[in-house]
Amino acid sequence: MTLHFGIYPGGILGDDQGIVRPVRSDLPDRITEALDALQGDTATLLVRAYQSFATTVTPLEPPTPADPEAYLQRGRKLDLVLQFREPSGELEGWLEFVREAVRTGGPHLASVQICEEPNADLPVVDGSIPNVLNALVEGVVAAKQEARALGHSLAVGFNAVPTFNPADTFWSELGALADDRFRQSLDYVGLDFFPDVFRPIAAEQLAEAVTAVLTAFRRTDLPKAGIPDSVAIRICENGWPTGPGRSEQQQAAVLEAVVRTVAALAADLNIDGYSFFALRDADSAGEGLFHRFGLLRDDYTPKPAFETYRRLIEELGNPPVMPTR
Repeated sequence: MTLHFGIYPGGILGDDQGIVRPVRSDLPDRITEALDALQGDTATLLVRAYQSFATTVTPLEPPTPADPEAYLQRGRKLDLVLQFREPSGELEGWLEFVREAVRTGGPHLASVQICEEPNADLPVVDGSIPNVLNALVEGVVAAKQEARALGHSLAVGFNAVPTFNPADTFWSELGALADDRFRQSLDYVGLDFFPDVFRPIAAEQLAEAVTAVLTAFRRTDLPKAGIPDSVAIRICENGWPTGPGRSEQQQAAVLEAVVRTVAALAADLNIDGYSFFALRDADSAGEGLFHRFGLLRDDYTPKPAFETYRRLIEELGNPPVMPTR
């Protein structure tokens, strides 16, 4: 089973204390060059981008990257994340924001993710916003309705982070809100996970840990919300930072182990895609955990993991469709 591969093409990264901003500006030509190299001869590469909705405040993050359409060359498509960041939790304007994003993106869109990590109660993600579950359910329905009305083939979904607390109620609460409209509109559920980043995992146990997380997500979490096996899982954000005590060679090894484990589980767990976060470092001289998630250093020179990801995409990604005679 082949996978759809993607990447966030920037260097910005949020942590639970705020936003780590890149020390060097985006250079679109260098980013395009890197995306071309990663894509190689595969059919496409998804370009991940983020837009935030709020009406009573200015969102902390501007749309990022600033002009994602500039990177949609050689058949690349947009993987668009619509973040619900209205602190009051009011939905007024939210559904029109979702519909307008679908209209504007049009045929350039491959997928729209509604909300960002709605089950994580952290200040920089949507799980900290009141009424996020209603925003999620109604946003999924609105995005799919708009896509159908326009005749666009568009995957609509949402994402989450792994749940390690047995008392967590997110999935059961979602199941109580979800109705037939929602389930008939939902094409995928994404997972953001970062094994061996926040909790150390021995190298020889990494594949086992990834398998356990993905299996629990499919077999334990999603059923609580009434989400069937026919709805695909995709890895929306995954990465491993370099820095003090974290070598560039180990980043490449972790990436290879995670992607190959995901690919091995794809048929059994219905996993259809994987996206790496992020293309380049925010600050290659920074010593914080969130400064060096990139496949490239902040000056756009490649780390070993860049070639690893390029090779994995070539081997495991969707081949181009050959013309018929």
